[in-house]
Formats: sequence, C-alpha cells, structure tokens
Amino acid sequence: MHIHILGICGTFMGGIAALAQASGHRVTGCDAHVYPPMSEQLDRLGIQLLEGYGADQLTLRPDLWVVGNAVSRGNPLMEAILDAGQPYTSGPQWLAEHVLASRWVLAVAGTHGKTTTTSMLAWILDHAGLNPGFLIGGVPVDFGETARLGKAPFFVVEADEYDTAFFDKRSKFVHYRPRTAVLNNLEYDHADIFSDLTAIETQFHHLVRTVPGTGKLLVQAGSAALDRVLARGCWSLVEHFDVTTQQGWSAEGDEHHFRVLWRDQIQGEVQWRQMGAHNRANALAALAAARHAGVPAGLGCEALSAFAGVKRRMERRGEAGGVTVYDDFAHHPTAIATTIAGLRRGTHGHGRILAVFEPRSNTMKLGTIKSRLPDALQDADLSFGYSGGLDWNLAETLAPLGARARTHADLGALVADVVGETLPGDHILVMSNGSFGGVHAKLLQALQKRSSSDASVA
Repeated sequence: MHIHILGICGTFMGGIAALAQASGHRVTGCDAHVYPPMSEQLDRLGIQLLEGYGADQLTLRPDLWVVGNAVSRGNPLMEAILDAGQPYTSGPQWLAEHVLASRWVLAVAGTHGKTTTTSMLAWILDHAGLNPGFLIGGVPVDFGETARLGKAPFFVVEADEYDTAFFDKRSKFVHYRPRTAVLNNLEYDHADIFSDLTAIETQFHHLVRTVPGTGKLLVQAGSAALDRVLARGCWSLVEHFDVTTQQGWSAEGDEHHFRVLWRDQIQGEVQWRQMGAHNRANALAALAAARHAGVPAGLGCEALSAFAGVKRRMERRGEAGGVTVYDDFAHHPTAIATTIAGLRRGTHGHGRILAVFEPRSNTMKLGTIKSRLPDALQDADLSFGYSGGLDWNLAETLAPLGARARTHADLGALVADVVGETLPGDHILVMSNGSFGGVHAKLLQALQKRSSSDASVA
C-alpha cells in the first residue's frame, strides 16, 4: 500500500512514517516546513518529502492519506482530498488499526514526563531482550530513533491527550487500547482545545475505560486530578507510584543513587546521571509498567542504570568559557520549575542558573497560565524571556521577579544580554518546546568568541 502523510515532520507523524515503511508500505509525505530532527530521520529511511501542501500532490495517487493534527480545513491539499472523495484517516487511527491491534500496548499518558517515561520503559523492555516496538515523541539517546516496529507482543507508545485530527476531536490516546497504562500526572494544559481541567479529566477517563479488567493502571500517588479520574469509574488493577508514597512504588536515596521499593520491600537499586525527583518518579512508573509485562524490577533497575536519557531533556549542549549550556523541552510552568530544581540539585548548587525560556506552546501563547511563570522561575538566579510573537506583555508578567528577570523581543539582543551576564561556572538552561531560533548554538558561539577575546587580551 502507498500512504502519503500530511504533516510528516511532526515527531508523531514522522514515527508513523517509519512504522509504516517497516511494515512494508510505500511511504511519502509533506509538511509546511521540512525540518529536523524528523527530516533527517526520514531522509535516512529514504522516505520522499515534499515541501508544502499543494493540491497537485493528488497526482501521487496514494492508496490512503494519513492526516496529522496540524492540518486543518482550508489546507489546499486537504480540501482537494475531500473534494475528490479520497480515503483518509488520522495518524492515531492508522497506528491502532495497522500496528497496535495485535500487540500488548503499554501507553504512557500525563501532562509531564511522557517522553522520558516512555523512553525508559522501552529501554527496560529492550534490555530484557523483549525487542519491543515503540513510538516516542522525542529521540531516546539509547535508540537514536523515535519509532521502531519491534517484535510482538510488546509495543510502547507515548499517549498524548492532544486531539487526533480536525475530523476527530478525541484525544489521541483513546485509539490505543492499552493493556498497561501509566497515568504520570495531570494538570491543565492545551488551552487551545480544552476549556478547563475537567475537560482533560474526561479524556483521561475515556482512556481508563479502554483498559481491560486484566490490564493495569500505574497511577501517580497524590494527584487530586487523577483521583477524580479514577473516581468516575475504574475496572482495572491499579498500582500507585511516587518518590515518597507508602501506597505502592517508592524510592529512597539521593539524586543519582536510589533504591526502588514496592510496598516497602526493596526491589533493586538505580545509579544513573539523570537529574531531578521527577525523573525518579518517571523511573518508578516505567519499572512498574515493565513488571506488568513480566520484567522483574531488579532487571529494570539494571537497565535504568545504563539509561542515557532523551535528547532535549536536560541535554548538555556544550561548554564555552567555563559556562555550560543545557537544552530542555520544558514549556509548562510546572515543568519549568521542576527542571530548574533538578539542575540545581544536579549541580549541587555550584554556579548560578540562568534560565532562558520561550513561551511557545499554544497554552503559553494564549497567556492562560502566564501568572504562574514568576513562581516557576523563582529558583533561577536570572531569567531571560523571549517575548517575540506574544500578544501579552511578558515583562509585565515577570515584574514580581524584579531585576532577576529580563525580556527581549529580539533574539540577538537576548543572546547578547545573557552572555554579558555570565560568569565562569554558570549554567545556562534553555527551555522551549521548539527550536528557539537555534539559540543554543548562538549562545555557545558568543561565549566562545568572548572567551577567545579575553584570552588574546590577557
């Protein structure tokens, strides 16, 4: 079968392309901007990419059009498909019907930590020799790719609550029918499609309804929102996890060396380089889910001790002039606060943290939760916000931070300001869910130039 994917350079749709090709289909695709990292992954796979959504692509005559949720009515190619009466489907539905239908699906849902937890879970199963399939919304360093068909029965999928397509407004994850489901946490997000937290809780309960009675839910302990979801009805086995919970899976120890406990019984130890209490909670979720698939927790701990992490999740991008630059996907106030706290603990308080962030997600652009930004950035020594493209006043929002926060609408001015404030031993933490105009490389180049200039003067 020939399938043509609209919006192929999104991480999810690019993963669909890789899985379709591995399943024996001929795959082509298009996007408004053919961009990395997915463009590079697809190029390695030999998948033809077309720039734009021209109606002339109808001449490709694929057997099926697979439509990403970035495509809306008015898109010229989509309008041509509709006018011609061509067969089309969504990415999640294609995945459910062509890949997941015969698999033991392990799905990871939650407002935060989905990509990292999914990566951990896939890595544990792989370490155990199970060769799982997976589809992840990021690039796990251990695999170097976002998707793999793997071998039956296990398939690990990042289960996103965002809507499926313009013609299917249900959350993506309702298509997946998992046997094992992780509910990592739940907060208000995606203000562009959800009116309030209750609306998101409804979608999460739709997911809960699809888990069989012999399946299992791994649920973060202490989440009032998730408690409300389960209170609506739950027909599956439930295990709870959190770093300090006494209800199920917990951890004791420090940042990089901790013991894993199940109901106060030690199951194994993890020694790794990952930062933050949130990653220990992610690890517990992954271990619990893997055990449901038959992997002993001790073996899972062994796997996590070798876990290399995920690109753009506290990824060290380089160092220049004694200043280290990190990249992280954090874009929600809770994730921003957690990421800063994780770096603070991971560096043991040595050196200042300069937070450089871009409010780029649809929720942040709408300004729905902008009032939470000052508290989220409180633990950074200095904060630099990029205000380009915002319809609300970022400087006014950050006013409670006083002189510790600055904003710039020009990226070059932002880079110059950040570099001008750095001292040897500082840590620059860049946070955005986009490419942020290549600011990481710009910062490193400017730092290196300043260092070289200082050396020549000396």
